[in-house]
Amino acid sequence: MGIRTGAQYLEGLNRQERDLWIAGERVQGRITDHPAFRNIVRSVAHLYDMQHQSDLMAQMTYRSPSTGDVVGLSFMQPHTRDDLAKRRAMMMQWARYSHGMMGRSPDYLNSELMAIASAHQFFGQHDPRFGENMQRYYEYVRENDLCLTHTLILPQSNRSLSAARQADPFLAARVVEKRSDGVVIRGARMLATLPLADEILVFPSTVIRNTEEDRPYAFAFALPLSTPGLRLICRESFDYGRSHFDHPLGSRFEEMDAVVVFDDVVVPWDRIFVLEDGTACNQLYQETDATVHMTHQVICKNIAKTEFILGIAGLIVDTIGIEQFQHVQEKMAEIIIALETMKAFVMASEAQASLNRYGVMTPAWTPLNMARNTFPKMYPRLVEIIQQLSASGLMAIPSESDFKSPIREDIDRYFQARNTDALDRTKLFRLAWDAAISAFGSRQVLYERFFFGDPVRMAGALYMSYDKNPAKEQVRQFLAQTPDPIWPEEAIS
Repeated sequence: MGIRTGAQYLEGLNRQERDLWIAGERVQGRITDHPAFRNIVRSVAHLYDMQHQSDLMAQMTYRSPSTGDVVGLSFMQPHTRDDLAKRRAMMMQWARYSHGMMGRSPDYLNSELMAIASAHQFFGQHDPRFGENMQRYYEYVRENDLCLTHTLILPQSNRSLSAARQADPFLAARVVEKRSDGVVIRGARMLATLPLADEILVFPSTVIRNTEEDRPYAFAFALPLSTPGLRLICRESFDYGRSHFDHPLGSRFEEMDAVVVFDDVVVPWDRIFVLEDGTACNQLYQETDATVHMTHQVICKNIAKTEFILGIAGLIVDTIGIEQFQHVQEKMAEIIIALETMKAFVMASEAQASLNRYGVMTPAWTPLNMARNTFPKMYPRLVEIIQQLSASGLMAIPSESDFKSPIREDIDRYFQARNTDALDRTKLFRLAWDAAISAFGSRQVLYERFFFGDPVRMAGALYMSYDKNPAKEQVRQFLAQTPDPIWPEEAIS
């Protein structure tokens, strides 16, 4: 089949009935017409259409090694540094379309799937079927250009106890029984972003207790989101059904987040990659380099997001005439430094890339690890700068309806700015509001804070894994140098 069009993605969603709940009601009828989802599915559809554009197709696709069909470049397993650069260029196209506001554009999990499929031997070390399953599934998703979401985290109930020690042992998704047709799963997982995907990867979080009682919680598998017994419970939508004028970001890129419930879901044997193996779950990301390639994609998104914040801030400065103030220049410099830092990290990772044990050209981890530890602290500050530069301007934002009302004359007079009229000024400040103040913008800050998990644990892992010995040895050698003679006091006088 090869690359899909946006229309094919939308048609697939409407054919695939799923148990999707929002605001206390199950979604009925065409999912692409539902007020909470109709805008985001069209944004995802646009991503697929970009692959067919004559000016982008060569940059965003390649020939499948198994069928010869044209497939998405984010599935390509890189073997050279040039391949990595091609992947980055493709990912930047999608990232810049959403200005980094879509954390689950399809290339994110395509990057994971590409990496883990190249390491399919890892999955087959205890059961050859699982390695074969992994390779077949990768090819299936690639050849059909499917969109994936994933769920990793156990429900946030009692964090002081393991999943097996909760009052309800089926609170977290776990194995109930193994049958001839597959494995039965019961319980829940957090947090599936973009429940408008075609399929879901149910993978381990980074750490699972490797004990007998915790084995039923240790697995990795994939399912269509239409699988019987699989239920998605969505939060409130941050797309309030307003126009692109009123909510320029929320009305386009509200991806939605959902808790996933497994009500005795049968997972066929050919969709299982790890089963009741805590060691494999804990080693999965490091041994396959999945995290490295996923982070490579994420930093592309973060570059696009920072570029966009810089553009918003720069236009605010121009519009209200505050460029001459030094504190404004300092704040703008912060954003510029953030942007160039992210660019430097990704370029360094590619320049230092090397082939891993599976023959895949893999970006250097250290620069990417620094980037993923930096951006969760950086992005909230970037949003704060937008708030500080805009000040009360974020409250002086009439709606589209106001411009069509009898008070239009007042709007034009009192909402103008030094360098623009009221209409263009309002468009800009409504965008700044949606990036920095609205429910959509606040969710983006929360999302970036915890994108890769608990930032304190991430910092601890960085500290423990980083080789500090060369730096300490330099200091030891300096201290061991022959000291300068201590001159007698009379010699000095």
